[in-house]
Amino acid sequence: MLFSYSLKRLYQTVPTLLVISLFVFSLILVVPGDPVLHMLGYVGEDLQAQQFVDKQVYTQMRERLGLDDPIPVQYARWVARTAQGDLGISLNHRVSVLDIIVERLPATFYLALAAMLIGVVVAIPLGIWAAVRQDSWVDHFAHGLVLFGIVTPGFWVALMAVLLFSVHLGWLPSIGYTPPQQDFLKFLKHLTLPAFVLGLDIAAGLLRYLRADFLEQLRQDYVRAARAKGLPEWIVLVKHALKNSLVATVTVLGLDVSRLLGGSTIIETMFAYPGISYLLLQSIYARDFPVVQGSVLFMALIVLVVNYFTDLVYAFLNPRIQYGKA
Repeated sequence: MLFSYSLKRLYQTVPTLLVISLFVFSLILVVPGDPVLHMLGYVGEDLQAQQFVDKQVYTQMRERLGLDDPIPVQYARWVARTAQGDLGISLNHRVSVLDIIVERLPATFYLALAAMLIGVVVAIPLGIWAAVRQDSWVDHFAHGLVLFGIVTPGFWVALMAVLLFSVHLGWLPSIGYTPPQQDFLKFLKHLTLPAFVLGLDIAAGLLRYLRADFLEQLRQDYVRAARAKGLPEWIVLVKHALKNSLVATVTVLGLDVSRLLGGSTIIETMFAYPGISYLLLQSIYARDFPVVQGSVLFMALIVLVVNYFTDLVYAFLNPRIQYGKA
């Protein structure tokens, strides 16, 4: 059942990949600026720059890049190259776009993983406690944390964290990144603040859904039946109620991946954290179109892969889901 469902989900990703490829390719058409002028060193207005460019050089560059070909031909050529792992050459760095993105991937992975861990470690125990002790001080504290995390902008939380932990206390650095293999302690120090800011946002959303769903599970007949059998309360809560609540939790976590990739752009910029989101923003400012396309493509693929595995995880959490009929 699960194997056939996984194959079916793979087939369903093909149209999604086509839509993603169309969107990513169209970026070079809608983003302001002429890549040829940028490669020739002109970063001002295109109409003004064209007055100072050798027309023959400009024409030869466009022909070499294939920008004079019809749009469908350009798209087919780009898809063929991308399928082979060729994302082009960066206009600024003059190196492979794939090499630049792969170099930034570990930093993004570490940040996303740390933020997810913080969100889960905070939300799951607090959500269970708040649901079991409904209307207690714990429940009110959970409500306050959810409200604070949802309505407070991430950049403001980042600024306050920098002022407190970096400026006043001097415990943590405010910018930069150190690879873990180079200096693990420095790596943790640079990772703490951005991961805390993103993790707080994840914890708030996750806590909100987990508490509500856990309360709903506690009212179900199977929970009352488990208690009537004399099972210990922790088994009733963890083995029965929590297992069913984790279905909604996994769904929210899967959606949080896209929120992480989008929301981390501001956080990575504020902390000068060299992840893919920061690379994307820098490339947009520099009009480095191949890197913009490659970064957006990688972000979309990450979200697609995470959503795919999120669906598969449901089978282990809730056997009642009929995957073979999906």
